[in-house]
Amino acid sequence: MWLSQVKESGEREFQVDWQPFSLAQVNSDQGEDFRHWEQPGALDGSDHTLLALRAGLAARRQGPECFDAFFMALLTARHKEKRDLLDPAVVQGAAQAAGLDVARFRKDLADPVLLRQVGESHTKAVQEHGAFGVPTVVFPNGHGAFLKMVVPPPAESVAVFDALMPVIGGIKHVVEIKRPQPTWPKGVL
Repeated sequence: MWLSQVKESGEREFQVDWQPFSLAQVNSDQGEDFRHWEQPGALDGSDHTLLALRAGLAARRQGPECFDAFFMALLTARHKEKRDLLDPAVVQGAAQAAGLDVARFRKDLADPVLLRQVGESHTKAVQEHGAFGVPTVVFPNGHGAFLKMVVPPPAESVAVFDALMPVIGGIKHVVEIKRPQPTWPKGVL
């Protein structure tokens, strides 16, 4: 949501190639050989664990603008409205809110190829970039970082972008910056 604010400001231009990454897979206690995308419930659509990830790929098939609108609708549903992205009605509502061709979206969502794409993307993120959480930002130079933050006010978004991007994208010697928790910086939440 923060990067969307930066883009909307028109002050910085950048491209983001959002890729699926399953927190459910990372946090699974089913053993090393377990893959959510290979399970019967995922294959027959009865398990909604990967629904939002599949839905993002289905939305992307309608073009980058459609994906961006759908992604923002999902983020809004999850982070502002506190809705459950495992609920098909929430995902369907995001597709409608984003102005997608809903019939096409439903058809694409049922395509089993999407599960393979989720699995490939997740595996690549773990193996090539050491991803363990979202969002993990990977830069063209190969540097990557997990970034946990609170969305700043729109007026501060560009300044935050300008401060963070050189650190996480360019300085490989910074391994971790973490604020003590549970206390967040005063005045943020």
